[in-house]
Amino acid sequence: MEYFNAFWVGGLICALCQILLDRTKMLPGRIMVTLVCTGAVLSFMGLYDPFAEYAGAGASVPLLGFGHLLFQGVKDAVKESGFLGLFQGGLKAGAVGTSAALIFAYLASWIFQPKMKK
Repeated sequence: MEYFNAFWVGGLICALCQILLDRTKMLPGRIMVTLVCTGAVLSFMGLYDPFAEYAGAGASVPLLGFGHLLFQGVKDAVKESGFLGLFQGGLKAGAVGTSAALIFAYLASWIFQPKMKK
């Protein structure tokens, strides 16, 4: 049942994003920012953890999990470092995922030889 819940919740989130792309003039970058901000807001309100418990990877994969991760990192860093934690927490919490994305993008650029759009 865990796989089923992850699949349908993740699919629903992706379908809603696709509807936003098709029916509105929102650009993909803005939709991604909306997902990250939604994850942070759900985390702030305490709704993300029960949602992630139910949906599993279906909640964390489509960028909602990144917003949750950033918020939790900032919250923990503010408790630890005070005001400076606002600037440190998100970077510390998201460093592994961001580093992996950059490294794999760099490797992919060597394999597929990217070209500029005309």
